[in-house]
Amino acid sequence: MRGGSGGRQGQPKTRFPVFDKVQPVVGPYFNRPAACREHDPRAANVARFVAGLVREHLPHVRVEHVGSTSVPGCAGKGNVDLMIAVADGEMAAVKELLDRLGFQGQIGRDPFPETRPMRAGSLVHGGETFLIHVHVIPASSPEVDEMRFFRNCLRANAELLRAYVARKREIIASGVTDSLEYCRIKGEFIKEVLG
Repeated sequence: MRGGSGGRQGQPKTRFPVFDKVQPVVGPYFNRPAACREHDPRAANVARFVAGLVREHLPHVRVEHVGSTSVPGCAGKGNVDLMIAVADGEMAAVKELLDRLGFQGQIGRDPFPETRPMRAGSLVHGGETFLIHVHVIPASSPEVDEMRFFRNCLRANAELLRAYVARKREIIASGVTDSLEYCRIKGEFIKEVLG
């Protein structure tokens, strides 16, 4: 598994000396049109690899695979979504480690705030470039349980999974190619499930 091109320039000055020797392994992120791709089981390997990188330096931090690629058989954009639920006082260390590994801040419009950041990057695995989103969320946020709940519902309920994939295919078939618009419309389905 390898990142894209080279390391990052202009890295922030280290506030955590323990990360001084961390090398960037994650490649650059890039936008691509929204699509509904078939599930790729290799995404789970990418998720495990990134989780291992984080745990190597912050062993107490839990990295969870969430989103469509975490659900066998769930078609979607193909992005590997990871969630790190951070306890009070851990946010700065997690963000710096992700930056050191080569993850980047969001590009494009409407980014998440730095109090609940998302970091992005890419890894090549099995000849495929996987885009990665790492959601760093305060552990006290209801969003943590919502992400877990929706993932677990999709894993446990084949009928719900079929309906979710059908809805995503409808969105793409309607001509939506903008990722943010795709996520907004798809989010309406998720809100119905979450109640």
